[in-house]
Amino acid sequence: MASSLRRLRLYHSTGVAISHLHTSSRASAKQHYKMLVLGGGSGGICMSARMKRMLGADNVAVVEPSEVHYYQPIWTLVGAGAKTTASSARPTASVMPSGVKWVKSKVQEIHPDKNTVLVDDGTEISYEYLIVALGLQLHYEKIKGLPEAFEHPKIGSNYSIETVEKTWKALQNFKEGNAVFTFPNTPVKCAGAPQKIMYLSDAYLRKTGKRAKANVIYNTSLPVLFGIKKYADTLWDIVKSRDLQVNLRQNLIEVRPDKREAVFENLDKPGETKVCEYEMLHVTPPMGPSLVVKGSPLADENGWLDLNKETLQHNKYPNVFGIGDCTNLPTAKTGAAVAAQSAILNRTIGKLLKNQKPDKKYDGYTSCPLVTSYNTVVLAEFDYNGQPLETFPINQAKERRLMYYMKADVMPHLYWHGLLRGLWGGPGPYRKLLHLGMK
Repeated sequence: MASSLRRLRLYHSTGVAISHLHTSSRASAKQHYKMLVLGGGSGGICMSARMKRMLGADNVAVVEPSEVHYYQPIWTLVGAGAKTTASSARPTASVMPSGVKWVKSKVQEIHPDKNTVLVDDGTEISYEYLIVALGLQLHYEKIKGLPEAFEHPKIGSNYSIETVEKTWKALQNFKEGNAVFTFPNTPVKCAGAPQKIMYLSDAYLRKTGKRAKANVIYNTSLPVLFGIKKYADTLWDIVKSRDLQVNLRQNLIEVRPDKREAVFENLDKPGETKVCEYEMLHVTPPMGPSLVVKGSPLADENGWLDLNKETLQHNKYPNVFGIGDCTNLPTAKTGAAVAAQSAILNRTIGKLLKNQKPDKKYDGYTSCPLVTSYNTVVLAEFDYNGQPLETFPINQAKERRLMYYMKADVMPHLYWHGLLRGLWGGPGPYRKLLHLGMK
């Protein structure tokens, strides 16, 4: 575990993913590709598969250092003991489209004025078109005491493969006291996840007869429980019926693991802090833009990839595109958003390659399956305007067993065998699923 935490610490201090590179697969001295994809996460793999079909495998390359690809949405259930970490992982080689060049290296610099990318071994790769899918950066180190505190018991985080099992261990070893769950004062990926683990922990403590000795506390930096009122109303009802304590505008700034104390600042009263003892602490780390994007001309004033929110084409460089968590698209950063964006981006690139104007617009579709117990989910789906954009002809703000089954079992299968192969996506992935089920 110590070595894993050292890797985690290095990851968050450098902002660059750690990987054991095969020298035989390193980039050659100089390379050129018609389509270069930066990042081998969900957006990068999905788009490389689509670009292979559009341009041919020899014309596509993916820069990605990691040997392992993770299905991160399942980590919520891993942290609650409902799934295993192994179920979330597959070798990157198994999801990389066959024939596409995999550059096992880290992106160091992007030079869009020269149409080149520099990777960590000094190789310069040139491109005609660039898709940026570099994700976002976790910043545990911005909380005093982290990530070192993960070496102590009672604390975990579902946002890292290095710490998700520590969440489950802390939950299993809970005796009595405060179970505290946090939400940072930054944009995050899967904004529902910080409270999903709270609902699951509450359910576990009830199942094991420990709930009477527990105070379940959710301290969020946000002024609301959830951003879309239709679903927030349901969540508030759940909070009240299960005696969960929600404190708004509370931001975690320090962890003192030796004393089992978490320190929060009141964002509405600068300078005011509160110390909270914990028997279990789940940390959602502050997050920010990819440091590579932030340090390039591709970034907006906040460091995110600066895209046209309808076409996913860069606002300054017309041969640059983006997808997923690294972008400044004003919608929730989720896997479902990537699925929807992938179809629009594919269409945009296809039109531009034919010197035609893009004719499909991304409406901001995103989805958050809000896990509220070990067998129920509230399926939130909405657009740029925060308006529900639902798939099913039922009230999706209601807790449903069917939606849990979709989250836990159906969606992982579609991810590995559909999205990553560029075969699944569109206006709304659940809508596509519904259509498939009716055929």
